[in-house]
Amino acid sequence: MMQFVKFFPLLALVVINLAGAATVEAATGMNPPVKLVWHYYKVTNSCDDAETYIRYQVEKFYKSDNTIAPKLLRLLYSDCMVNGCDASVLLQGPNSERTAPQNRGLGGFVIIDKIKQVLESRCPGVVSCADILNLATRDAVHMAGAPSYPVFTGRRDGGRLNADAVDLPSPSISVDESLAYFKSKGLDVLDMTTLLGAHSMGKTHCSHIVNRLYNFKSTGKPDPSMNTTLVSQLRYLCPPRTQKGQTDPLVYLNPDSGSSNSFSNSYYSRVLSHNAVLGVDQELLNNDDSKEITQEFASGFEDFRKSFALAMSRMGSINVLTGTAGEIRRDCKVTNANYGA
Repeated sequence: MMQFVKFFPLLALVVINLAGAATVEAATGMNPPVKLVWHYYKVTNSCDDAETYIRYQVEKFYKSDNTIAPKLLRLLYSDCMVNGCDASVLLQGPNSERTAPQNRGLGGFVIIDKIKQVLESRCPGVVSCADILNLATRDAVHMAGAPSYPVFTGRRDGGRLNADAVDLPSPSISVDESLAYFKSKGLDVLDMTTLLGAHSMGKTHCSHIVNRLYNFKSTGKPDPSMNTTLVSQLRYLCPPRTQKGQTDPLVYLNPDSGSSNSFSNSYYSRVLSHNAVLGVDQELLNNDDSKEITQEFASGFEDFRKSFALAMSRMGSINVLTGTAGEIRRDCKVTNANYGA
């Protein structure tokens, strides 16, 4: 197996000098170049306890509903991977980004709105929705077992996108198509393999996997890469879609974690044993690099945790707005131009 040190040359950029407030070039190795700040609101003395307020609200929600961890992970991914981390996915309205078919079932909006209300009562017009989403996601997944990775802040909020601007790929694409998509966002094979590991938690709709179960590539048979026991289990939960208006049940992406929604490396063991639920996950074995990374993460949880910290920081830096670009929304659901309208 290759020495994995080759995959971690940028990790030091994520953990550099976290003992005190420091401005870092968060985009060194994170495209495009942006300047974010460790503890931005404390450094600028604009809302010293912003991160504490956010963490407190996340803890309150998490104690009663641990599904906020996978929900916020998906929400952050859907935001950052489309137009950059600008909180545009939070905006409401007809034909808004969140109404796109790829964003069906998105959750976590309620907690972001609640956090924003709390922060507006303490530091009006200061903390961006984009930073709230990044920080809240970090805190929620940490409670689920992920590392408490550093989130550099100072993002500003972007404007509204239409649903047709959403280019999130299908969960049935090949590994080559998946890698091309991640590369188009400035991310690499390690980022892709790591971020797909978020599927260690949460659920997916049966409609995303029925083709794998019944008619893979129009063969009338299940996907031959699937463990036959898994096929039987999922067929029991996901009947063929034969009628219009048929219900579309949810199944666990990682039955090993199930309702515990715990962050672990069991996802990678399932991929290796051909027990991945989504086609895009099982496809990791069809690329030499992603296969080797999968093997490493399956045998080393700490390697996965370290890579997760880096990948989330890199994803969180995609096309962020800073300085005077964008705005600081007063309400995450609407732009300031429509606030109070």
